[in-house]
Amino acid sequence: MTEQSDPADSTKGQPLIEHLIELRSRLLKIAGFILVIFIPLFFFANDLYSVVSSPLRAFLPEGATMIATEVASPFLTPFKLALVLAIFIAIPFILHQIWAFVAPGLYANEKRLAGPLLASSIVLFYAGMAFAYFVVFPLIFAFFTSIAPTGVTIMTDI
Repeated sequence: MTEQSDPADSTKGQPLIEHLIELRSRLLKIAGFILVIFIPLFFFANDLYSVVSSPLRAFLPEGATMIATEVASPFLTPFKLALVLAIFIAIPFILHQIWAFVAPGLYANEKRLAGPLLASSIVLFYAGMAFAYFVVFPLIFAFFTSIAPTGVTIMTDI
């Protein structure tokens, strides 16, 4: 019979403060990694915005454009997009850091199950995002742009 180690044994003598320090260091690594990805993405934010908004722009009536309803929107929208895209790209690293924080408290059989779970989480996350962008967004945008009453010009906010 195999003997399983008790996760409480490996953390004996670790008070709450040490766990919080470990959590803080993991969160700082995540924030730093996102920042490293965000900085180069920010320089291409306008191009990225064009790519991301293309499903909506494809269904706008001819001559219709997207508008900015706030003064800071032309700056903040690409900024936010670059930040969200940096988080999107960093998901494998984020999940790894979460795993590295949780793993010491798990039994060996629980750790074995986590590898496939972590890999499938990453694959399913990206598959879901691709499905939303290529399938769901065009359907939603086609529906909303087709139900506009006659005489109403669709001018969506960025």
